[in-house]
Amino acid sequence: MGPLGQYMDEAHGYFTFPKLEGDIHPKMKFRGKEVLTWSLNNYLGLANHPEVRKADAEGAKEYGLAYPMGARMMSGQTSKHEELENNLAEFEGKPDAFLLNFGYQGMVSIIDTLVSRNDVIVYDSESHACIMDGIFLHKAKGGKSFAYAHNDMAKCQKMLDFATNKTNETGGGILLITEGVFGMTGDLGKLKDIVALKEKYNFRILVDDAHGFGTMGKTGAGTSEHFGVQDGIDIYFATFAKAMAGIGAFVASSEDVVNFLRYNMRSQIFAKSLPMPMVIGALKRLELLKTEKKLKENLWTVVKALQKGLRDAGFNIGNTESPVTPVYLSGSVPEGTNITMDLRENYNVFCSIVTYPVIPKGELLLRLIPTAMHTLEDVEYTINAFKAVHKKLVAGEYKSETIAKV
Repeated sequence: MGPLGQYMDEAHGYFTFPKLEGDIHPKMKFRGKEVLTWSLNNYLGLANHPEVRKADAEGAKEYGLAYPMGARMMSGQTSKHEELENNLAEFEGKPDAFLLNFGYQGMVSIIDTLVSRNDVIVYDSESHACIMDGIFLHKAKGGKSFAYAHNDMAKCQKMLDFATNKTNETGGGILLITEGVFGMTGDLGKLKDIVALKEKYNFRILVDDAHGFGTMGKTGAGTSEHFGVQDGIDIYFATFAKAMAGIGAFVASSEDVVNFLRYNMRSQIFAKSLPMPMVIGALKRLELLKTEKKLKENLWTVVKALQKGLRDAGFNIGNTESPVTPVYLSGSVPEGTNITMDLRENYNVFCSIVTYPVIPKGELLLRLIPTAMHTLEDVEYTINAFKAVHKKLVAGEYKSETIAKV
């Protein structure tokens, strides 16, 4: 069953594949009971924004879910798709942008399309699974890749040295891939340091900013804006599934790169165009992301209160500099499931639990995703709940030989 499937019999429907019901909101229903939810990437609260709901409904009413039919290259092109691409490119300060049907598939396909077997990839060792799957495709074509220890710039330079030597042999180029915000730990990719390395090395930078788009930077344009290096990022990727609370993704770059992707990206050439209601909805979401400044301000008010409160209470939340808020604990997988169940059943707090094999044995990670819709009262209540369960953990009350059963 694989490393996660081994727990399927006990975990399915509760720890894995849980059902949260009701309107997308900090308070939702889990197994018939209201819980305070910290597991939704609805950073700006756009999922149930009245203007978004109206745009989604009107888009579906006018166009249905089928239009346009066919792939973009053949019969699926519309002026609305082009409008969204133009708006995204302008927002990111890039010459052009290309819409993608999905985030995960999009990143895999970008990597697969951009690099040949003669090219070399240098990447952060904690890159997201979609990046890793793209690299696996590159390796399957006979390509070479080098990983550097997470955010370690000395190791990054060493890998760039290796990559340069290799491309001197093959005649290829170097693609360096990192994330703007690392989605599990919340720390930021060292984009400023990486861009500075262009003075010494010849490479292009591809940034996956799924969690940074809409949340980072003065205008919400992302982590590259946060660091002031937008012009130094060659290829910028983000998804609509986080701050935009939708489906789809985009890549922004030079006209040459974007056109190369348009005419060579197999997952888009041979796939149906993004349905019109999603495009209409994305246009409205982007408009609100740019104009409703209070949404991002509210988000960061909650983020700062939550992270300060956890640190003041003695919790280890790592090096997060983004809304992603990990809480690191020590314990076994059974202890982790007992903590999670106690939080959900007795404190009505729903958050995601991450255990081995995703992280090392003996470690637990409770991952909190604050949003603009949470309140400071939600923050205070959650911190108190965490204090209570941590006290029980230290006292050994969660020890067990098997994972909790519902």
